[in-house]
Amino acid sequence: MQRYFPNALERLTEEFARLPGIGGKTAQRLAFHLLSLSDEEAQGFADAIIAAKRTVHTCPICQNLTDAEQCPICADEARDHSVICVVAEPRDVIAMERAREFNGVYHVLHGVISPLNHVGPDDVRIRELLTRVAKGGVREVIMATNPDTEGEKFILMVASYDLKDIISNATTLYSGGGEAAINALTLAFPVQMLMVAIGIGTGVGVNVLLARSLGEGDKEKASKAAGNGVFLGMVITAVFMLFGLFGTDAYIGSQTSDSTI
Repeated sequence: MQRYFPNALERLTEEFARLPGIGGKTAQRLAFHLLSLSDEEAQGFADAIIAAKRTVHTCPICQNLTDAEQCPICADEARDHSVICVVAEPRDVIAMERAREFNGVYHVLHGVISPLNHVGPDDVRIRELLTRVAKGGVREVIMATNPDTEGEKFILMVASYDLKDIISNATTLYSGGGEAAINALTLAFPVQMLMVAIGIGTGVGVNVLLARSLGEGDKEKASKAAGNGVFLGMVITAVFMLFGLFGTDAYIGSQTSDSTI
């Protein structure tokens, strides 16, 4: 394959392209930009990369990034060390600190469990969290992972470690919901799947009946089938709404001492 640029420039472009979120064209623009820098600016850029790689490490307590023995937050005695906010990435700590509303400390997981991306429990800092909590002095653990599918699965997985038995007087395991929220999440998925299955089954049945009636030329029967289908859909919706309003608290209350979601 013919090369249009020097090998050094091609290699630089390839290295930039390996960075997350950087495509081929962007990598090429960055490579050309570096070539436009002076020798002093280029050396300073290279030195910054090497210095960051050599000096930045994870805090032995919270696993956040630092260049000292402890990160500034863990070393701050004015913070409430009995409250731990668990976040997925170091950048999440920055976002929380900018809000200036949280005075506790953090624990950084460096990712969330994602089987599709081949990220398992051993690839994130869960063990460090369990060891930290087991030492005592922690009264509250707040899970502040993203509210997406992976984040919810991660919360349920953490709950399986029985942190409630480890933390003294724990008040929150999930943001604002605690044990009840986890039970609610456990209940929500099968109920949602049941609603989808019933809805699909009802829709298919009504459509088949309509097609058969219309095929037979019986418009009155088809109209009646359509009306019955609408009525059945309304009944099913009402049943699930009543369950959500009155049955959910009773179910969760039977699973935990707190039924408030």
